[in-house]
Amino acid sequence: MKITILCVGKIKEKYFRDAIAEYEKRLGRYCKLEIVEVADEKTPDGASEAEEQQIRRKEGERLLKYLEGKNCYVIALAINGKMLDSVALSEKVSDLMVKGNSHIVLVIGGSLGIADEVLKRADEKISFSKMTFPHQLMRVILLEQLYRSYRIINHEPYHK
Repeated sequence: MKITILCVGKIKEKYFRDAIAEYEKRLGRYCKLEIVEVADEKTPDGASEAEEQQIRRKEGERLLKYLEGKNCYVIALAINGKMLDSVALSEKVSDLMVKGNSHIVLVIGGSLGIADEVLKRADEKISFSKMTFPHQLMRVILLEQLYRSYRIINHEPYHK
């Protein structure tokens, strides 16, 4: 199975890059992992709703460009998505594999969220919390939960 983390922005902090590298290494035995970063837009202080909408739209166009022509199951991480616990996420991944989905793309938006056009393209929306997390941290959390999912799928121990 191929899993792509499609995200807006680069990781600047070394401690996040180190954590991401660790989970990439761990996940390597379970799936083919790809992390695709698209450029983020700078948000001016005191941006209006219209400016924020335009920023989301520009970032969304970059995300959709990656998805063009790809046969993949798209899951957007959105605050209003369905909440899953770790077991339910592992069941989702397992179910997608059984149904023949060979490529899952998980989308993490930028600091202003995900454009409506990308949410419409998504096959499903999931939420990790009603809280808002920095998108750099969300990438680490997502990778950890994917690793946990594969450990659960393979009946391997993992700390609770």
